[in-house]
This record gives sequence, structure tokens and C-alpha cells, in this order.
Amino acid sequence: MKKYKIVLLSGDGIGPEISEVSKLVLKKLSKNYNFDIEIIEKLFGGIAFEKYGNPAPDETLNQCKKSDAVLLACVGDIKYDSLARELRPESGLLKLRSALNLFANIRPVKIRKSLIDSSTLKQEIVENVDLIVVRELIGGIYFGNPRGHITNTKIPKAFNTMVYDSAEIERITEIAIKIANQRNKKICSVDKSNVLEVSQLWRDTVLNFTSKDKNISLSNMYVDNAAMQLVRDPSQFDVILTSNLFGDILSDLAAMLTGSIGMLPSASLNNNGPGVFEPVHGSAPDIAGKNIANPIAMLLSASMMLKIGLNEEEAAENLENAVDKVLSKGFRTADLADRSSEVLTCSEMGKKILDEI
Repeated sequence: MKKYKIVLLSGDGIGPEISEVSKLVLKKLSKNYNFDIEIIEKLFGGIAFEKYGNPAPDETLNQCKKSDAVLLACVGDIKYDSLARELRPESGLLKLRSALNLFANIRPVKIRKSLIDSSTLKQEIVENVDLIVVRELIGGIYFGNPRGHITNTKIPKAFNTMVYDSAEIERITEIAIKIANQRNKKICSVDKSNVLEVSQLWRDTVLNFTSKDKNISLSNMYVDNAAMQLVRDPSQFDVILTSNLFGDILSDLAAMLTGSIGMLPSASLNNNGPGVFEPVHGSAPDIAGKNIANPIAMLLSASMMLKIGLNEEEAAENLENAVDKVLSKGFRTADLADRSSEVLTCSEMGKKILDEI
């Protein structure tokens, strides 16, 4: 029997509620598909700061490094916004990504037919959307130095540095090529090369690297146009390759094509070692503890973990099919509800999906 060790980071807000659903589902899948999965729970985010004074304790990071995969729910709360930046839950995320060298963030955006009416865009605009955003995750302006505040002037100033080297761009491009070759062999590289020197290096490097693979069709798009095109004609995209800052914005925009950011998973990967699998949505502290959160993005992240992180493809497919079956029967959490649906709590939605596995 195959044995896996995963670290579960429930985090803050609705994290514990959606994590509880995922634990039950993973245990049932492991039993059905004859593998053993050990779930090790560790504190991370605001809850870790409250206990240890650190949103990403060394104990948590060390356990993550020793695991086969990391399943992360969500972190953050407005009550932590007054902390020094390095103590905020979001800084813990940056520390986790850096510690595991997670340079590639993969966000699939696919319309589920049963939820097509949930999108705020017209059906004919979104019905064929099936794209993946490949975002560079540990470089660019979020990690660049120097950075800081200038306070010894009449007018306070702050500054950040956007910087990439060609090696960083090449390795994320290689990931995009691998994914594109499994799909429609189309990559749209998004930058702002008409204004930014770092984007010009990005464009030149991507062009040079992709030219080695004659199967790949490469196009380039400025980030402002890409945002517009995602709303105007999103089905034109297959694989979107972009930098950390632009990917952060465009992936959230793409997520809303589906009607709810509560539906989308993501994977953060490196070339070797454990990946981190997490839903795109935030911690939603306003509904935390009310048992009304949507657990599906967390479950689909668990499916990505099973497929990519653990190579348990049959179990992953079973889970995705179970989600689709429940949605096709008209069951919804409050964020997806319409007049014809039956609204379920977080735990009730989990039970319905469990019953379909």
C-alpha cells in the first residue's frame, strides 16, 4: 500500500470549516483507492502568529519540507492589518513559497456547465472557457530588493523593485510549455514591455525559449489588454504565462469568470519537493464560523494535490466527478445559490460530495 504524508494548514477564517470537509473526503478516497494518507495539521497564518508570534513558524515550515504535499486553506483577517508587515499572515505565505522554492503557480479556470448561469457574463461569452494561468511566484516586485519607506523627507515615500533575471523567466516558461503541450499548444505571454525594461527582458526571454519547441504557438499581450480580453473573449486563451504581479491580478479576474472565486483551486510547484495546493479565495472572516462557506475550491485543490502531488489520478477524477454530480443535482452553497437551487451549509455540501464518492 502506498503511503503519503501531507501537511494540512487550515489557517484562518473559514479555513478550519473547509479543511474539515477535505479531511473527510481524503480519508474516504484513500480507503476506496487503497492508499494510506497521513494528515499532519500545523498552525499557519494569523492563528500561528497568535500562538508563536510568527505567521510561518519554523516547525511548520520544516514539517512542510518533509511532506509529500501541502494542502493549505486560507489565511488573513483585517484584525492583523495593523501588525508590522513581516508579521502579517500574508507574509507567512511569501515565506512558505520561498522556503519551498515554489516558483510556479498554476490556476486552472474552467466553466462547469451546471454553474454557467452563475457567471456575471453572458453564457455565450463564458461557455467555452478552459484556461490555465501560469504565474511566476517567487520573483518580481513582491520579492525584489531594495524596498522600503523613506521617512526623512517632507513628503513620505515608499518604493519597491521589480526585477527578474533570464533564468527565472526560463524556468517558469518551461512549466508553461509542459502544460501547453498537454493542452492546445498555445501560450499567451502577458507583460508590459512597452513601458517596463523588466517586461522587455521577459518578452525576449520567453520568445527565445519557446522558439526551441516548434509545437508551441506563442502570442504576446500587454497586461491591460489581457485584462480587457479576459472579459471580452476569454475563450481565446489556453495557457496564460505571466509574472508575479500581473499573474496575481489576472488570475483573480479569470476566477470570477466562473461566477464565484469560491470554486477555483491552485497549485504552487517547484522542480522537486512538495507542492502547495490551495483554493484561490481568501479567508472570508465575515462568514467564519457560520458553516456557510463553499468548500468546493478546497476540495478541487485536494484533487489537484492527488493528481499532481501524489499521482493518484483515479482518486482525483472521482473527486471532481463527485463535485460535478452534486452541482448538477442543483445543490449549492449560498455564494452560488439561485432561485432553483437547494442551499446547503458547508458541512452539508461536504456530506453530499462524500455520498457521491
